Amino acid sequence: MPDEPARPAPAADPSHPLFGVGYAPPSRARPLVRLADDAAEAGEAAVAEEVPVALVYDGRPHVVMMATPGDLEDLAIGFTLTEGIVASLADIGRIVVVRASHAVELQLEIPAPAAEALRDRARSLEARTGCGLCGVRHVEDVLRAPSRLPDGFVIRADALWLAGESLAAHQALNQQTHAVHAAAWATSEGTLAVVREDVGRHNALDKVLGAVARAGQPLDHGFALVTSRASYELVQKCATLGVPLLAAVSRPTGLAIRLAESANVALVGLLRGRTANVYVGAARIRA
Repeated sequence: MPDEPARPAPAADPSHPLFGVGYAPPSRARPLVRLADDAAEAGEAAVAEEVPVALVYDGRPHVVMMATPGDLEDLAIGFTLTEGIVASLADIGRIVVVRASHAVELQLEIPAPAAEALRDRARSLEARTGCGLCGVRHVEDVLRAPSRLPDGFVIRADALWLAGESLAAHQALNQQTHAVHAAAWATSEGTLAVVREDVGRHNALDKVLGAVARAGQPLDHGFALVTSRASYELVQKCATLGVPLLAAVSRPTGLAIRLAESANVALVGLLRGRTANVYVGAARIRA
């Protein structure tokens, strides 16, 4: 596929049937009809919004994903780092959020060698909600093997219980909509330092890791928590940035377990109340 030339930012088009969605808040009230047995009554409920979000590097589109329109700078940084587009936060220049009539563009400046490498591997690809395979062409790009993390990071089980029990209180958007995922960054003591929500689980984790990176905090001094299954993409993102432990409220996939073993990432599933299954890296957790 030939390179798509750089292009100017899209302009708002009031005639577009989805006009305004690019400016949507993370949630909004929508009318509905509640049915109960033979009764029906009008009501309303908060509904999670999702909008097309395009990541554009040095003027060239890379990928379009469906995401919750909040914390978009964090999403841009987290995606750029976890997908290995650049090696460090210092490689990301200006970030501009351009809200168009029916989408949002995240325009990033990256070094010329990184932009050239991205053009070599990438093609524009419209993704479903939270797609973890955005902008890749080859199996080798999908199954990237991160470097093995060092031993040393150890937490007490009480840190897991504290983080898991605290997360629901920080999920304001999900309390409104009951339709979004959350990801969190916890200290080694289990205190939640950053929480982000999104309709896509990959997006939520990218937002969290991007926020931690923006704050200049060391990613190997805490752990990540997600309200979803632990798929291999989530393990891969953590391993890429040196996160030593990923905990999930649901189960991991087999590939996620194998990748966690290869990367020396502790993998915890079914974290519910004061119980959990440790699938990889039990030595990192003390009773």
